[in-house]
Amino acid sequence: MATMADGDKHLRRIAESFKDLAATVNSNSDLEVGPFSRACSNVSVLFSCLGIAFKFAELDYVAKVRDLSEASKSIGSLKAMLERDVEQNRVRVAGSHSRNLLRVKRGIDMVKVMFEKILVSEGNSLKDPASVAYGQVFGPHHGWAVRKAVAAGMYTLPTKSQLMRMLNEDEASARVHMQNYVSASAPVILYVEKLFLSRELGIDW
Repeated sequence: MATMADGDKHLRRIAESFKDLAATVNSNSDLEVGPFSRACSNVSVLFSCLGIAFKFAELDYVAKVRDLSEASKSIGSLKAMLERDVEQNRVRVAGSHSRNLLRVKRGIDMVKVMFEKILVSEGNSLKDPASVAYGQVFGPHHGWAVRKAVAAGMYTLPTKSQLMRMLNEDEASARVHMQNYVSASAPVILYVEKLFLSRELGIDW
């Protein structure tokens, strides 16, 4: 399992970076690729903390976020990035920025759902929150073999208290940051979905 450097408050950093993105969205401004990719990069530590069950998600997510970070060097906004792929007929091409954006959106959505379930669940197990989040967000896009491997990996998840220790949080502070992330990520996820849906590109591929 991953361990964090002493005093490193990843959960707070994640929540604060998404609060900044939400403020941009709520002011009706376009989200820029740079701040979006940096905020999403902060989330990758959570996948590493979840161990082997989400190793596939961690590797895929990190690679896709890295691509968006590279794209930010030449493309200003997520809107402009998507429009460029539309013009080049590359939206659904493997490795395109737009396709990677959709995958990254699913990653931050899965974390949002998992946090929502953790906040209302009793006990010390992460199995139910993680299973529900996976089944709701990733499961519909994965084949039987991947779903079976993930289900087996769920038994290796850290406990809730172990996750808190990895993230250098106590339960009270973690709950605050998780709720802040849930609230802040919702408009960001909706913004990305609308970029695709407003162009009739769909989001379920």
